Amino acid sequence: MLVNLVPEFLAVLAAPDPAAAYHAYFERHKPVLSSYWHNYVLEPESPHAEQVIAAALAAGRADLQRLLEDVDIGALADEALRRALERLEADCAVDLYLMVGVGAANAGELVVDGRGIAFVCLEHFTGRANPQTYGMGLAPHLLPLWIAHEVAHVVRYTSPTSRAELRRLVADLGGRYDYWDTGSRATLRELLVNEGAAVAAAQAVAPGFEPWQYLGYTRRQYRRTRELDAFLRRVAAPVLDQTGLGLRLRFLCGGLTPAARLMGGRVLPERSGYYLGWRLVENYAAEHAAASTLRASADEFHRADDRALGIQTAPRAPDERRRNRPLREVLDDLLEHARDTARRAKQMTPAELDYAQQRLEWLADEVWRAATGGQPG
Repeated sequence: MLVNLVPEFLAVLAAPDPAAAYHAYFERHKPVLSSYWHNYVLEPESPHAEQVIAAALAAGRADLQRLLEDVDIGALADEALRRALERLEADCAVDLYLMVGVGAANAGELVVDGRGIAFVCLEHFTGRANPQTYGMGLAPHLLPLWIAHEVAHVVRYTSPTSRAELRRLVADLGGRYDYWDTGSRATLRELLVNEGAAVAAAQAVAPGFEPWQYLGYTRRQYRRTRELDAFLRRVAAPVLDQTGLGLRLRFLCGGLTPAARLMGGRVLPERSGYYLGWRLVENYAAEHAAASTLRASADEFHRADDRALGIQTAPRAPDERRRNRPLREVLDDLLEHARDTARRAKQMTPAELDYAQQRLEWLADEVWRAATGGQPG
């Protein structure tokens, strides 16, 4: 079911006393909004909550108004929800909330009294970055991708046919999803697989986007993370079956300082766990339908270590470049790097030349992997 809270929030902004109107709005939707605050902002009863509310109410919303004038967000979201529920063979209740947040997550998942809830905060999807609202400036046409991702989480947590460990943890909390509790009790492997399965689901439900968009990266972040593939696999492998909130924050949370993300002598890229999670599930997802991948337990990705966190992956049938997107991407990267090196070689220092050679060799290996499906040379 689609629930659109945006008109109510705009009415709050227009009220004679916006702060009092916001608290009344919060009380009307308290189960959902209190869960949103607890999981993605801070405790709504904390001393700092009033400052957050005041900043959200004072922020300029011209970009949001333009979005609502230019795009039928309700119809777009309703169609995205329908496609997601159909493709993921949802056998549980799922609500999608359209809302205006307070500058925290652009989208997320909740479970309240056993009912799954996906939400998107529209201030982040206006196509224009807004420092007053902390809006990320994501294009509105990305909404189906994010909706599919969050609906996938909800199905994984609440479907009676889901075999995910997170479903058990949600049930243990009386049908409530708690980001902090599950982050402390679930293994890193479970948390990574959870994100990887949602990425695979979004690719199936909303095809046609670039790989980095499914991971929530910029193209530059995606390239950098791929370059660190071997390092990321190496540092993650020993802690995959460990638990601890610090692991979730280090691998899956943005906004941490470089010191907090230091691991294995190097700084992890922000939210590198999304990439690792995709590596854990990509071979399984290639062999199974999206609904099956989404419901699989971490143990069912039984070849994950060998294929994703090891050096080699399971062989795949070669695919022609025009239809093989990973091959097309890495070939483009290889050509770009070769051309850049050719242009600047005479001006490059010995250290730069050495790095350029190493990157060329790495890209060549990536071309081979993408062309052969991971078969060793």
